[in-house]
Amino acid sequence: MAATQRTSLIDLLIPWAETIPDSVVVRTPPGPDRVELSQLRFLGEVEAARDRYRGAGLAPGDRTVLIAPSCPEFLIEFLGAHAAGLAVVAVNPLSTARELIYILQDSDARRLVTHPAMAEAGKLASAEVGIGFATLPLVGKEGPSLELGDDGGAEFDRVEFEWDSLAALLYTSGTTGKPKGAMLSLGNFIATTDIVKEMTQTSPDDRSATGLPLFHVFGLADMALPALSAGAPLTLFPRWDPQAFVDALTEDEVSIISGVPTMWMSVLTNADGAATPNLRLVSSGGAAIAGEVIRKVESRFSAPVAEGYGLTETAGLGTFNPLFGTRKVGSVGPSTPGFEVKVIDPEGSPLPAGEVGEVVLRGPAVMLGYWKKPEATAEVLDNEGWFRTGDLGHLDEDGYLFIVDRIKDLIIHGGYNVYPREVEEVLYEIPGVAQASVVGTPDEKYGQQVTAVIALSPGAHLDAAEVERFARENLAAYKIPRIIEFVEELPKGPSGKILKREIVAMYTKSS
Repeated sequence: MAATQRTSLIDLLIPWAETIPDSVVVRTPPGPDRVELSQLRFLGEVEAARDRYRGAGLAPGDRTVLIAPSCPEFLIEFLGAHAAGLAVVAVNPLSTARELIYILQDSDARRLVTHPAMAEAGKLASAEVGIGFATLPLVGKEGPSLELGDDGGAEFDRVEFEWDSLAALLYTSGTTGKPKGAMLSLGNFIATTDIVKEMTQTSPDDRSATGLPLFHVFGLADMALPALSAGAPLTLFPRWDPQAFVDALTEDEVSIISGVPTMWMSVLTNADGAATPNLRLVSSGGAAIAGEVIRKVESRFSAPVAEGYGLTETAGLGTFNPLFGTRKVGSVGPSTPGFEVKVIDPEGSPLPAGEVGEVVLRGPAVMLGYWKKPEATAEVLDNEGWFRTGDLGHLDEDGYLFIVDRIKDLIIHGGYNVYPREVEEVLYEIPGVAQASVVGTPDEKYGQQVTAVIALSPGAHLDAAEVERFARENLAAYKIPRIIEFVEELPKGPSGKILKREIVAMYTKSS
């Protein structure tokens, strides 16, 4: 089926329901409560989810918010909403009610659906905004299945999307404001799925596993959907457990795994286990991975580590160290199929190999833009489709990209994006805080640690425990500052702007 003929993500699944209907498509980790869903059972559950949205009165084009860990129910609910013609807003399960309220209001969502374990914050947020709320039903060992026709064909009623129709909003941001909804289209998702399958040569003979969060573009667009589209059984881990993960690689004969560097480091230090002879690819992204870690992981798994580079705004694609070809440690590889990469100077002119500048990307997975933010879209996306990443890097003579640093002050803590401005706004609500700056400082385990530097108002008294307590009540766990320093005055430039680079330099030097 040609790419332009596909009008729904459901089209990625139908061929396998017709040809290998009883094969496993997705499963929970090994154990007595393991659930394994066949192609027909999975699509039957997706049908039921679709009908729940229709029954709730949602119409094609509406937006619904989904909060769930990495589990079969997430994929069922995501695809069920998609089949009903909805745009899905996938949100971090660690979000507080405060954070959810902002996303619900900004996205103009009509419904919020959460995993039962995340229901408390969801109920509070949906009640505050005044929209429908539901918990998604947990999948058991028995349930509905899609019925094939007499000719063996699969009939699945779904809304047809245009190629550029909005399919999902994934919230991201820089350091200058609230999170922005990156608009990903049907075409973005299908292009990403096709490209990942081409690069990794994924087939029904493969077995995949991941502990990546599915609300994140890496887990959803670059791992889960390509596996489902290739007919490759996928094992999902709702909570990261390095030992259980390694054990599953052997039991499930896994051949492809994806994760962020902190996952691989935890496997190296916290997991024992037998050899994994079926493993042929370790896909790493979300943050830079040190060359020494790559060497240790490859030795541990006897499989190559392929590091890639992409952003939420590019559906996680951009560059990738080729599985079949030259891989360069320290590089994030050449451009992925269908993509172009350039390094430009401040005036927008391309730079030659070896010179550092801003990385820009163009390709079929680049977002439509930011939801309801045309000015922010224009700042990063030009009329020719080039996306300005805000990252510094250089290309070598072979076209391999090396990321040098980030223009933005974005903090990446264990693969999660933390936006300093959002944390700072919470800190400024604490009585007695006169100035606050949040930066990322080097951390061996997490890559970067969230560090808050605070200057108090005259006569105010505040300690780190009080700051952390307030932050915990208003921010997701990964955004909470773990290092809290008090100073008399924050360093500032001539214009009065706080100089974050000096704060980072001072802390790095002192540590």
